[in-house]
Amino acid sequence: MAEKNDTSYDNLLSNLKNHIYHPVYLLHGDESYFIDLISDYIEEHVLSDLEKEFNQTVVYGKDSEVHTLMSYAKRYPMMANYQVLIVKEAQDLDKIEEFQAYLENPLKSTILVLCYKYGKFDKRKSFYKSVEKHGVAFESARLYDNKIPEWINDYLRKRKYAITPKASALLLEFLGTDLGKIVNELQKLLINIPAGSEIDEDYVEKNIGISKDYNVFELQKALGRKDILKANQIILYFAANPRENPLPKVLPILSSFFAKVLQYHYLPDKSQNAVASALGIRPFFVADFQQAARSFSVRKLVSVISLLREYDLKGKGVDSISASDGDLMKEFIFKILH
Repeated sequence: MAEKNDTSYDNLLSNLKNHIYHPVYLLHGDESYFIDLISDYIEEHVLSDLEKEFNQTVVYGKDSEVHTLMSYAKRYPMMANYQVLIVKEAQDLDKIEEFQAYLENPLKSTILVLCYKYGKFDKRKSFYKSVEKHGVAFESARLYDNKIPEWINDYLRKRKYAITPKASALLLEFLGTDLGKIVNELQKLLINIPAGSEIDEDYVEKNIGISKDYNVFELQKALGRKDILKANQIILYFAANPRENPLPKVLPILSSFFAKVLQYHYLPDKSQNAVASALGIRPFFVADFQQAARSFSVRKLVSVISLLREYDLKGKGVDSISASDGDLMKEFIFKILH
């Protein structure tokens, strides 16, 4: 039996690849991507195709009962060293805590996998402590926004590709923080790109349909330079493509940008690496924040942040008379620049 102290994703997958198994796995957390990867690996690789026929059961929580699953878990494998029982969407399993009786003394020849998605399991409960004692509890935490670009870099690096900072930022803006969605788009992207290539914004625009010139990052750069013409061109594009650039998507990114510009004003060390570390950005983007800090005083930044909060409320219908997202964006962009 392996040491369970390191329950990181990499260590857990490494143990599985080395045929080091535990009687029970509780895979829980807000990020479903890693939960799926681990459960899929167990489903596909622990047993041979012939062994799976008699010794592998995959069920969904909403369609199952705990006592039935416990009876499955207590069965011995047929012509194999292990039997595998995977419960997908285990958060929908009614009375899951009743598994406690089995978890106190799990069968060593059974590999029970509970995929508890979209939330953390309560670590104070005896259920959780029993899992830790006899098996592995893996928490799949959602990555912070500023960690996603490096995660994309690492994902591509392992597959012999590279990506420019701007292309990575475009993917994050367009796809959000759903790692599964990001991976699906990257896989489609890589089909058309030779191994060893660097993915730039032109690749992203051509293959995923994200405009490299009319996006929220180009908007914040234009605002930082107080480039009135470019900012208005982008906003007109947003207004013409409201489904791709809705107000609830644009406002949080701009609010974060101006909050970081305000933070920049108060940094004691304004060297590139120090700024990147303090603001949680990649060094490539530091110049944009330096320029914006020259364009906007502290007083104006406080006003802009307050303005964006006001328009967030208007976008939700507060003190706004049926104005479209495009109209609201045109209004606050004008006020930011004048």
